[in-house]
Amino acid sequence: MAAPMSAERRSALRRIGLVVGAGSFAAPLVVSAVHPAALASVPFGSLTAALATLRQLRNQTTQTSGAWDLPHVLHHVAQSVEYAMAGFPAPKPAWFRATLGSYAFALFNAGGQMTHSLEEAIPGAPDIAQGLALGPAVDHLIAALQGFDRHTGELAPHFAYGTLDKPAYTRVHLMHIANHWQLVQCSTLCST
Repeated sequence: MAAPMSAERRSALRRIGLVVGAGSFAAPLVVSAVHPAALASVPFGSLTAALATLRQLRNQTTQTSGAWDLPHVLHHVAQSVEYAMAGFPAPKPAWFRATLGSYAFALFNAGGQMTHSLEEAIPGAPDIAQGLALGPAVDHLIAALQGFDRHTGELAPHFAYGTLDKPAYTRVHLMHIANHWQLVQCSTLCST
């Protein structure tokens, strides 16, 4: 039978546990800030690549395996890009954006990819209909990304991740497209 643990030893173990726990929580923040991973999706690894991929969509036969069709997805992502410049209609509370939201972004940024609910609208955003034409949806997202690229003004805090600079927001947009792209099947350019 093991000897009972002293109060001093228990206290030391608790402190070690707190340090390890805090380090586990902080590690993605440090990695994300110091050396974020390259974006995991080749078609959306840069703004230039994303625009080229989107332009090619007009000549593809596409379908999605999720509840949203491709035009719906493209309009949804375009909304997110536009809200980065104009402001999100229903941001999460400041405490969330400053803690859990910024931590989630740090995790995604450190890994070069995001995961989120692929059928959840942006809070407060107008509903997007299913069955819309693909061409205007492609044009909408291309115009939003080009507008974002040209934008020189202040950016609105992300509804979940909080304040982001332009390079971080660009990564968010590209990871957002790539995450939805996982449910898209098309004739030639849909590999990630």
